[in-house]
Amino acid sequence: MSNEPPGLRASHEDRDRVVDVLRVAAGDGRLSAEELDMRLESALSARTLGELAELTADLPVTPAARGRDVLVVEQHGGKYVREGRWSVPARIELRTRLCRVTFDFTHAVITSGVLRIETDMVHGKLVFIGSRDITIDTDGLSLTYSKLKLRSKGRATDPRLRIELAGTLLHAKVIEKRR
Repeated sequence: MSNEPPGLRASHEDRDRVVDVLRVAAGDGRLSAEELDMRLESALSARTLGELAELTADLPVTPAARGRDVLVVEQHGGKYVREGRWSVPARIELRTRLCRVTFDFTHAVITSGVLRIETDMVHGKLVFIGSRDITIDTDGLSLTYSKLKLRSKGRATDPRLRIELAGTLLHAKVIEKRR
């Protein structure tokens, strides 16, 4: 988009790309909710590439904005927490040992209907905090001395977010909580 003349007409794809950048920036805490709303409205009504460029000129280009919408969590020991207003990627890779990982979807910006989480977790806990319109599919998980404590298994017929868990858990626990 940046190599094109600023007066060139914007396409739906150009607008969608800017909307994604704005949502990621808000999830990272770079934009307030009010500023996000204002910029989203401007992005959706923008006519030219120049108008779109102005909306993201003060924001860094993130991996998600470049189309690599993956969060990688590699941690040995301690806690990893995503909470507040954060942008939910399309995929998360978890490679943890002796670690408690918490994903709180209460105020998260969900831009896709499916989140795939690929796990390689040893001696840990994976905690999801969310609402009734989130379902968790564990069919792709291989469990060894591990437990699942889920409330949403096979319940919501039209979920806002479907989390697909795949990979391995060794001496680990997956817990779902409600706010």
